[in-house]
Amino acid sequence: MSLPAAPGLSPQRLLDPAVIDDPYPFYGELREAAPVWRVPGTDIFTVATFEALADAASRTDVISSNIEALLYRDDEGVPARIRFGSIGVQTLATADPPLHATHRAAVFPELVAKRMLTLEPDITSLTNRLVQDALAIAPEFDFMSDVGNLVPITVIGWLIGFTDADPQALLRAAFDSTEILAATMSRPELEAMFVRSDEIGTWLAGQLQQALDAPREDLLGAVARGVQSGAFTFENAVVVLHTLLSAGGESTSSLLGNAVRILAEQPELQQRLRADPALIGPFVEEALRLESPFRHHLRVAHADTELAGTPIPNGATLLMLWGSANRDPAEYERPDEVVLDRQTPRHHVSFGRGIHHCVGAPLARIEAKVVLETLLDRTARFELGGRPRWVDSLMVRRHAELPLRCTPR
Repeated sequence: MSLPAAPGLSPQRLLDPAVIDDPYPFYGELREAAPVWRVPGTDIFTVATFEALADAASRTDVISSNIEALLYRDDEGVPARIRFGSIGVQTLATADPPLHATHRAAVFPELVAKRMLTLEPDITSLTNRLVQDALAIAPEFDFMSDVGNLVPITVIGWLIGFTDADPQALLRAAFDSTEILAATMSRPELEAMFVRSDEIGTWLAGQLQQALDAPREDLLGAVARGVQSGAFTFENAVVVLHTLLSAGGESTSSLLGNAVRILAEQPELQQRLRADPALIGPFVEEALRLESPFRHHLRVAHADTELAGTPIPNGATLLMLWGSANRDPAEYERPDEVVLDRQTPRHHVSFGRGIHHCVGAPLARIEAKVVLETLLDRTARFELGGRPRWVDSLMVRRHAELPLRCTPR
């Protein structure tokens, strides 16, 4: 039997602009009243508690990661679905077993063993230059446009091995990809975004063809070898590159902005990290937990099932609310606070859970550490220079603007 939903759980609440900007009170209502909530009048379900989410993530035989529908805002302000069923591409982040293991094996060793750790000196050099340039222009600047967006998209371009890449074009492509999953656009807007996203697909196909024609020792080369070995089709390989670009750019940009905003709002915490840089690592984990870069990922039920006592019909769309699970008081003490001495600091689901735990998590942690170290070292203090603005997305927890006022050392 479904748990009774509180009167305030109307279907419009999910896409209410106030809830988009601050979803945590609503998440608390969901955890209390409906750990698994069927959005009234739809086959869309939210999964809000840590326990229910962990259960769902483990049941890959029934709850698929393949994206078989996209969400949009209907005329009543309620999420609705465009369903395309099994034609959805199963590639890496959206693939189910056993295909997922094949794809991950083709990419993961290169991604971790040969590339990530070697990039830290270049990340440090890039970050130093961007922060120095921002501080030289004025004591106030938009952290996102000047630093927070540029570091991740540049680094992911290096990691993959793109040639002749325009960082701003890559950034637009990365953000367009996640905007498709935002659920806040009308259906015509969503369909127009699909058309625009084809442009980056054509460019990525050209990059892949270059790697196929001339073998190379980078991530692009690893994906090309996956095509040659039969692990990927050419089309699937393009989707892999698109996924790595969008996830790597989007998630780390979100993390950087959220971490800097938290420190700008908490000057005592900021000074603690300046005095003891060893605390930056634990702080990054708390920033990830408190502000999950991806609020949710989509799943689909491939059979009638049940989750936390709630019947889930075959074909239903599930929203795995990482952002809610990460503040579940049943799982964390003082869930809404920065706690730097948690016994298990990486016990959060900000990089997903189960077989789809983000392969780029180590790189995101390196980038966050370097950016925070640099900003704290170059400033005596920093604070908000105005009201931050969030991206209008049910999925992404990223600042569109983060005005920062800094006092240089």
